[in-house]
Amino acid sequence: MRRRDFITLLGGAAAMWPLAAHGQQQKVPVVGFLGQGLDRRQHWLAVFRAGLELEGFVDGRNVRIEYRSTEGGGNGLPELAADLVRREVAVIAASGPLRRSRPRAQPLPSRSCS
Repeated sequence: MRRRDFITLLGGAAAMWPLAAHGQQQKVPVVGFLGQGLDRRQHWLAVFRAGLELEGFVDGRNVRIEYRSTEGGGNGLPELAADLVRREVAVIAASGPLRRSRPRAQPLPSRSCS
């Protein structure tokens, strides 16, 4: 390779470097937050974000949080959770009371330790 060709190649690579680096940006993980009446529970959300920050995750910098909320009872939560799953969030955090949507068909078997 001649010297002029080498310098031309080196200059072209240096010019393309920022474009290549820009095209390889990492995908920011998304956390889904699911709950009831989240607009009235901003203190919960602040504590949740503070906990993430303690672990090094800052909303808008290296993680994105998507909020889904219902008003009143838990009606609509399964649909909102399904929406977060379709969006392929990294994790879903949920707040509020736990309840089963349907009773179990059979009781869990009991085991004795004898």
